[in-house]
Amino acid sequence: MSRKQSTVSAKVPRELKEELEKRGAKLSEAIRRGLEMELKELKVKELRSALKKVDLSRIDDEMIVRDIRETREER
Repeated sequence: MSRKQSTVSAKVPRELKEELEKRGAKLSEAIRRGLEMELKELKVKELRSALKKVDLSRIDDEMIVRDIRETREER
C-alpha cells in the first residue's frame, strides 16, 4: 500500500545540521521521528485534558460491581 507523503522544510542552525551529518544521522528520518514524537505528546496532552473533565463521582459503585460481574460471567 502506498502512503502519500508531504514535503516539509525547516530551518535549523547550521551547526546542528553539520553535527548530525558528521555523525551519520539521516536528517529526514530524524525530522520524521521528531514530528511523530511531537504528535504523540500532543495527543497525550489532549487525553489528559479530556480526562480532567470527566466527573468520576457520577459513576455509581453498584453499576461498577454489576459490570464486573457481567464481564466475569461472559468468560
